[in-house]
Amino acid sequence: MQLLEVRDLTKDYRSPEGALQPVLDVSTFSLEAGEEVAIAGSSGSGKTTFLNVLAGIQRADGGRVLFEGTDLARLSESRRDRFRAENLGYVFQSFHLLEGYTALENVLLGMLFGPGEDRAYARSLLEELGLGDRLGHRPSQLSIGQQQRVAVARALANRPRLVLADEPTGNLDPHHAGEALRMLRELCRAHGAALLVVSHDAEVLGAFERVVDFAELNGVLARGAAATEVAP
Repeated sequence: MQLLEVRDLTKDYRSPEGALQPVLDVSTFSLEAGEEVAIAGSSGSGKTTFLNVLAGIQRADGGRVLFEGTDLARLSESRRDRFRAENLGYVFQSFHLLEGYTALENVLLGMLFGPGEDRAYARSLLEELGLGDRLGHRPSQLSIGQQQRVAVARALANRPRLVLADEPTGNLDPHHAGEALRMLRELCRAHGAALLVVSHDAEVLGAFERVVDFAELNGVLARGAAATEVAP
C-alpha cells in the first residue's frame, strides 16, 4: 500500500542578492507502507530540504506531497504541525534535544504534540534502546551515541507511520554508527513504521535494498550536472 507520493515538487530559495535559487525539482517519488529506503547524496545537495518538505516543516513552492491521500501542501501551518505530530517521526542530524530536560522528558515533550503523554511507552522505548539507566540524565550527561538514541526514541514516541532520518549516523564513529542504524531499523520494523534515511555514508547506504540517487531524483542537480558537462 502506498504511504507517500510526491508529484512535481519544487522549492526555491532567494539568494542575498535577491535572485531565486532552485533547490528542489522532484517530478515523482513514492514510498510504500513499511518500506525502508535510503537517499544517497552529497552534503549541501538539498536532501535536508527535501525531508523538511516531506515532513511539512517547510512548504513547497509547487507540486504535491500526498500522505495516504492527504496533500500536506494544502494544509495550513497549524494543521501541518498536527498532522506531522500524529503521523511522522523525524531524527534530526543534530538531534535537537532540549538541554534543560532529561532523556525521558525529551521523549515526553515530543508526545505533547501528538496523542498525548504516555510515560510507560516513553520509558519502554528508551529501555529498548539500552537507556533504562539513563532516563534521568540530561543531554550533556550523555554520550553522542546515547543522545542519538534519545532522538530515535522521541521520533517513535507518537507511533508514526513514517520515520524520516537526516544523516542519522553523521556524528558517530563507524562502530556506533552501525549499531545506531541497526537499532533504528529494528525499532521501525517492530513498531510498523516505514523508514526514509538520507545519507552520504557508503556503509549506511549499503545496508538498504532500495537506494535512490538524489542527483537523479532532483532535476535541479541533474540540470546542473548537464550544464557542467557542456560548459567550455
